[in-house]
Amino acid sequence: MNDKLHSSAMDYLFRAVLTLRTTEECYQFFEDLCTVNEMLAFSQRFEVASMLREKRTYLEIADRTGASTATISRVNRSLNFGSDGFTLAFERLGAQKNAPKLSQGPGENGKKK
Repeated sequence: MNDKLHSSAMDYLFRAVLTLRTTEECYQFFEDLCTVNEMLAFSQRFEVASMLREKRTYLEIADRTGASTATISRVNRSLNFGSDGFTLAFERLGAQKNAPKLSQGPGENGKKK
């Protein structure tokens, strides 16, 4: 992990994230924490990472996500030389596909009710 990021304030933030139980709770928390553009950038990068893992081309990824080739390249570097955070998340999401959902709040499909 990047030592420049590691701090008690970051630990506190991550502990708060780990308390969230539903997609709706995540929407509530991240809407308070981040700007709309920051949230869209995070989700775009995660979608780019997913498509790179599927061996999609930069052109296909850019067309589907609207991400710049610079963003796609940065995410690709993270996948290949980063801290394996993307890989960990994708593996756990894959394991959840067959597992029952433990809790489901309103808006679980990304839509507010």
